[in-house]
Amino acid sequence: MKNNLTGTLARNWKAGAALLALCLGSVVMVAAPEKKDIVDTAVAAGSFQTLAKALDAAGLVETLKGAGPFTVFAPTDDAFAKLPAGTLDELLKPENKAKLISILTYHVVPGTVLASQVVKLNSAKTVKGQDLTISKEDGAVMVNDAKVVKTDILCSNGVIHIVDTVLLPK
Repeated sequence: MKNNLTGTLARNWKAGAALLALCLGSVVMVAAPEKKDIVDTAVAAGSFQTLAKALDAAGLVETLKGAGPFTVFAPTDDAFAKLPAGTLDELLKPENKAKLISILTYHVVPGTVLASQVVKLNSAKTVKGQDLTISKEDGAVMVNDAKVVKTDILCSNGVIHIVDTVLLPK
């Protein structure tokens, strides 16, 4: 009888331990969700609706959902609102797609460049092929004339730094 009881307890203990391990594994998976790509992260933030619309019009959504890595200096909806009246509407027209692509690729640097690296740079070459000027003014990091207002939003395929002004290529 003692051997049957011991065997039953041992089997039940092993089953209980396996169940506990399975439950703990599920909790860990829920606690550490996968990072979203750059586009999904921007859309989820809610303040990049204009950028998302522009990326779609330019046909760049799939590119920025790709493997990367990319560093995006992302202008907010408020940054796009600073453009002269009618500018955004003109850029979103199909006949201006090349110009829109030019502007949007000017916001993207190949690779992952974190804030700790950005502050050590004077410039960065964009996907468009032109350089962004990086400077420090009154304790703030500036990219051309745009102030970096938030940094190091890590994504599965790179990083986003938020800027308060749309960057316009030369």
